[in-house]
Amino acid sequence: MRTSQLLIPTLREDPGEAEIASHRLMLRAGMIRKVAAGIYTYLPLGLRVIRKIERIIREEMNRAGAQEILMPILSPAELWRETGRWDFYGKELLRCKDRHERDFCFGPTHEEVITDLFRREVRSYRQLPLNFYQIQTKFRDEIRPRFGLMRGREFLMKDAYSFDKDEEGAGRSYQKMYDAYHQIFTRCGLNFRAVEADTGLIGGSMSHEFMVLADTGEETILFDENGAYAANVERAEVPPPPGASLEPQRSLQKVSTPNATTVEEVCTFLKTSPENLVKTLLYHTEKEEIVGVLIRGDHEANEIKVKRCLGVTGLTLADAETVARVSSAPVGFAGPVGLKNIQILADHAIQGMRNFVVGGNESDTHLLNVNWDRDFKVDIFTDLRQAQAGDPSPRGGTPLRSAKGIEVGHVFLLGTKYSQAMGATFLDPNGKETLAVMGCYGIGVGRTAAAAIEQNHDRKGMIWPLSIAPFHIHLLPVTASENVQETTQALYASLVNAGLEVLWDDRDERAGVKFNDADLIGAPFQVTIGDKGLATGAVDVKNRRTGEITKVSYKEVATYLSNQLSLNKTPQLENW
Repeated sequence: MRTSQLLIPTLREDPGEAEIASHRLMLRAGMIRKVAAGIYTYLPLGLRVIRKIERIIREEMNRAGAQEILMPILSPAELWRETGRWDFYGKELLRCKDRHERDFCFGPTHEEVITDLFRREVRSYRQLPLNFYQIQTKFRDEIRPRFGLMRGREFLMKDAYSFDKDEEGAGRSYQKMYDAYHQIFTRCGLNFRAVEADTGLIGGSMSHEFMVLADTGEETILFDENGAYAANVERAEVPPPPGASLEPQRSLQKVSTPNATTVEEVCTFLKTSPENLVKTLLYHTEKEEIVGVLIRGDHEANEIKVKRCLGVTGLTLADAETVARVSSAPVGFAGPVGLKNIQILADHAIQGMRNFVVGGNESDTHLLNVNWDRDFKVDIFTDLRQAQAGDPSPRGGTPLRSAKGIEVGHVFLLGTKYSQAMGATFLDPNGKETLAVMGCYGIGVGRTAAAAIEQNHDRKGMIWPLSIAPFHIHLLPVTASENVQETTQALYASLVNAGLEVLWDDRDERAGVKFNDADLIGAPFQVTIGDKGLATGAVDVKNRRTGEITKVSYKEVATYLSNQLSLNKTPQLENW
């Protein structure tokens, strides 16, 4: 394709709105343009990348036995009300009415629609297992869309849904998708990890996120060196401490701690360490009850673990008025000793502590030498805190390491959550109606492209992995001489005939402008044709990733680049 025939509106300066590399570079390279907050148009270069990712996804999904379908963007409210998600999903669900005042939503995901299809069309166990997928536009009304394609409101997603006759079969379907995702992201040239994750709004009993490792990632993942364990910070488990303190119990003591409300202030005033202090956090649940959660002073509560322990979906930290009513103390001075009619949950790190500090349930007061087995009752000891780097791995005890990651895919084992709510059954071999066991599996297509840039760029621009690069080769004639133009034309024809994707910069621009745009766009190889090189029968072939320049006979360029590119592993698009 000639640059003069392609819309590539490159920018010389960084856009002020862009905060991360992928957003900045996709705007600068003319790959996307903003229409509204979190909503973008894909321009030709950007769409080529998207189509290559889609092709890899389709090949691996088809190889895993999934069938492609296409569901509507709009879903009727009745389906969402069957599962309870019409109200539960919140403001991210964009709702609308048709001319008959019937409620619809723009699908952020399609569990309800696919489950409705299943219950209408599938009758017998003989039709199972089934797995359907689509690549389609989704909409989630993010409160703060940012980072370009990384957190948009409208986005492309591959979502798949499996149906099995039992848990064992569902586990096999889940593993097939897990393996397919490994293939997809490996073929996209990404450095990633599959990590255990919370099931969130989707629900189910198990899930894994596929995280691309990048410093700009918004997610924190924890993993051990031997690869036995990896989880996002919301899900990461913390094993119980090895044993209880052998320190003898001392007498309970009340002390004045004026204006000391934070852990740091209390520890400074009492000349103790955060490891010897226990925080008492009071929460409201969706069941309109108050619970107390005890966390060591140097740890943070993991509210997802608290919700899982209580079996609730709604949890909010109690306001100052509630804290005062329940504990008779202002915020910062609540403690477990003397709390009445409150369920107390404690992180299991506290089980091994002795003679610790807690709030005194009086203004400007704390208690010293508190012991849970003597001074108050704990209803449940369990893992309630946020894991952190340095904690022992739950799979062997080696210290966990942390890294930032970008979520590009997520797989869920749903069980019967949706099939039960919507009556999605089939007849088993005995003619009995049985609930289908489901799984669902998502990939953010645009986010995968953005994550690839976050991992593959330098100060000059993008450095695309070969498999998803918009073009394999950027052809750069640097003078307008007849010899250069004729050689470029012949090179272009030979490269295209060899099955390579070539962007030919035929603009009447200075060499420096062409080189800057080529580095910005990031095709894996650049071929520079100039009079000086042609005098010796050679052109310069630059490897964009390494910067290495090789002089190659212009007659051998097609063969040389074909060998370099190994195109048997590369999805190809036409040279328009």
